[in-house]
Amino acid sequence: MEILKTRVMTRRDFLRMVTTAAAALGLSQFALPEWSEAALNKPAVIWLHGQECTGCTESVISVLPGSRSDQPDIRDVILDVVEFKYQETIMAAAGAVAEHALEEAILAGGYVLVMEGSIPAADPRFLKVAGKPLEETFVSAARNAAVIFAIGACATWGGLNAPTPSQGRGVEYWLNQYSISKPYVNIPGCSVKPEWFFGTLIHYLQNGTLPPLDSNKRPSEYFSGRTLHQQCPRNPYFENKLFLTDWNDPSQANYCLALKGCKGRWTKSDCPNLLWNDGVNWCIGSGAPCAGCTEPVFYDGFSPLYT
Repeated sequence: MEILKTRVMTRRDFLRMVTTAAAALGLSQFALPEWSEAALNKPAVIWLHGQECTGCTESVISVLPGSRSDQPDIRDVILDVVEFKYQETIMAAAGAVAEHALEEAILAGGYVLVMEGSIPAADPRFLKVAGKPLEETFVSAARNAAVIFAIGACATWGGLNAPTPSQGRGVEYWLNQYSISKPYVNIPGCSVKPEWFFGTLIHYLQNGTLPPLDSNKRPSEYFSGRTLHQQCPRNPYFENKLFLTDWNDPSQANYCLALKGCKGRWTKSDCPNLLWNDGVNWCIGSGAPCAGCTEPVFYDGFSPLYT
């Protein structure tokens, strides 16, 4: 708790954070005053966990090494920009105290609801939190939310849990099941990229509406441009039919990964441009084929991943 007592965010730090979030969505720096005012309203956030590995939370709250001077410290966002009413991983409260806070927040309404992980459709007994099926808690929270963010592959379209016995389903499925009409956005990925989440959130805070979305309800700025394959530095090798067949052959180090299961030809995301881990790298840059984790058919439709 000491960090919560001593955490101070300077005006310079705050403006740097807002500038980065604006740039991620391609918005003008001239909007900074409005962005600052919007974010300082500290909207309430309820963050629910479903069937998932907590990887999206880990990604979003990671303290980045700071090799890029324009990269915001995620702690600033969590502690100073929004007010978390409920988030199982990072909240200090537990048990009855935590659940009471959740119930009060839902009754108050008007919050940003973040859903991480899928919700089992086969039987509600597959996942209970505090003695209640998660389905029940999500539906209650969704009805009183101002806006809903589905983050990560599992919360958007089921992800790794979709083909399992629990039949994990994402936010859109449950909104349709219960005829809940709320603005919502899918921010996929396994795991989600912090800039995708915070850029979309800050846009909502400034404008009161979500940014333009594609046909899959994803922020168009991040997911509706060219395919990852079209942006890939290995694309010239694809055009010349030079494909990696042996991971241990140094002469093939930069060859196209299509024969190793790369799904970049069917995947839209800005991964090659907005790199991961403080701008250090991305999947293909580190020698791994794209798994297509931002697409609705991930995981089952793209498996086996290395074929």
